[in-house]
Amino acid sequence: MADSGPVDPVPLSERLTAAVLDREEGYRTLDTLQDPTAQSLFPWLEDVAPGFPDWLITTLFGGTYQRPGLSPRERQLANLAALTALGGVDPQLAGQVATSLRVGLTPEEVVEVFVHLAPYVGVPKALAGLRVAAAALEDAAPREADRSDLR
Repeated sequence: MADSGPVDPVPLSERLTAAVLDREEGYRTLDTLQDPTAQSLFPWLEDVAPGFPDWLITTLFGGTYQRPGLSPRERQLANLAALTALGGVDPQLAGQVATSLRVGLTPEEVVEVFVHLAPYVGVPKALAGLRVAAAALEDAAPREADRSDLR
């Protein structure tokens, strides 16, 4: 075995930045970002894979979303791009479009994400994402109109 040099006497756990994993903040963030329709998946998921929904909420919403450096809007742009590039995740992409509106992206900005992605992910994936986004934006329009009556 090759010698990799001197071993650092400080344990690895003391050399790494502690990750934030805040379960309660994860549930609060989930409530802020996801609507009840998106959250309705969790009881089913709990039945299929006990503990997985709590782990997902704690690590994603109570961990990743708590990191500094990106605003909620910027995180949504990344989510839309990643899911579009991945493809085949229409329900998740539709949910992220709705969340994008909740964090302040306009419908025009959401559409522009897919136009911008075309040369990077390919026209077919960008068009597929745009179809999902158009339907999600149409579904969201009546809810937004209802909210404007409350203002």
